[in-house]
Amino acid sequence: MEFQKTPGWLDWYSGPSKPTFKLPAGAVDAHCHVFGPGAEFPYAPERKYTPCDASKQQLFALRDHLGFSRNIVVGASCHGSDNRATVDALLHSNGKARGVATVKRSVTDEELQAMHEAGVRGVRFNFVKRLVDFTPKDELMEIAGRIAKLGWHVVIYFEAVDLPELWDFFTGLPTVVVVDHMGTPDVKLPVEGPQFQLFLKFMREHSNVWCKVTCPERLSVTGAPALNGEQNAYQDVVPFAKTIVDEFPDRVLWGTDWPHPNL
Repeated sequence: MEFQKTPGWLDWYSGPSKPTFKLPAGAVDAHCHVFGPGAEFPYAPERKYTPCDASKQQLFALRDHLGFSRNIVVGASCHGSDNRATVDALLHSNGKARGVATVKRSVTDEELQAMHEAGVRGVRFNFVKRLVDFTPKDELMEIAGRIAKLGWHVVIYFEAVDLPELWDFFTGLPTVVVVDHMGTPDVKLPVEGPQFQLFLKFMREHSNVWCKVTCPERLSVTGAPALNGEQNAYQDVVPFAKTIVDEFPDRVLWGTDWPHPNL
């Protein structure tokens, strides 16, 4: 089956430079994706976008090029609740990857166990309205209770403006909770303003909450796309990331977000 990429979305960049420093032993790219390939793992009919194909082989080549030891492969919304592409990547990683899946209430215990054996260790709840359709919170809480028995965590992806509405749900989750992309703050607003301060309060009051310092290329409103060697492109995001890292150094994760097709 052939898929046409959504207009305006990018192919992944094929010529990244190497880091100017050696990464620590055991360093993990804690947020990345595989897309398809669509001919092998078709994109979901309900998807909100169609990306370029980005295979496990290309992801693992990037891992080695940058000097990471392992990957956390996060199931992308373009695949819906079909986790075959993610699981396939885990099974071919030679033990160097773990995964985060997207599941529905209908998932069976046997399916969860099979994913666990493949290397899945979390589920992702996506609340970004432009990317997914609404799922009732009671359904998500039921899923969280089931995966908690496996020792998995819950990844939450949401827009900062929606945190007040989602607060009670997030604080009721019975697992470790990992926030995608710093809670997607509006970086036009001040770090000291109420929106970002509410997110910091969320982390301060809940020691089970971790944060991914990722996605500056989509949060930035001043930086040029980091293509063709562009450096220091996302300075407007730095104060937000630095605040999180300084206050919660033992609960911070980092990832490439490869292949970031909507840069």
